[in-house]
Amino acid sequence: QVQLVESGGGLVQPGGSLRLSCVASIINIFSVDSLGWYRQAPGKERELVAGIIGRINYADSVKGRFTISRDNAKNTVDLQMNSLKPEDTAVYYCNMRRSGFTYWGQGTQVTVSS
Repeated sequence: QVQLVESGGGLVQPGGSLRLSCVASIINIFSVDSLGWYRQAPGKERELVAGIIGRINYADSVKGRFTISRDNAKNTVDLQMNSLKPEDTAVYYCNMRRSGFTYWGQGTQVTVSS
């Protein structure tokens, strides 16, 4: 069974940085159609933060602050988050799609607060 496991979340002060990592098992990320990071804040819908669908794209709210990267050898996709703001507080989810199937991780909490 395909599993995506996120790590790296936590509590950080505004202006700080965090690096999220997602490791995939069973599925080879080299073969996926797309991969990315989503987030869901309380009372809001889940939204795409950064994705790799051929090319890399970012939500307008994180452009210039977040960077998505993949390591095919390690089978991981990371999200480097800099200059964090309170409005970045959310549960962050790793996502991959292949051949019509969609896979989600369990999520990791990111809280930006002083």
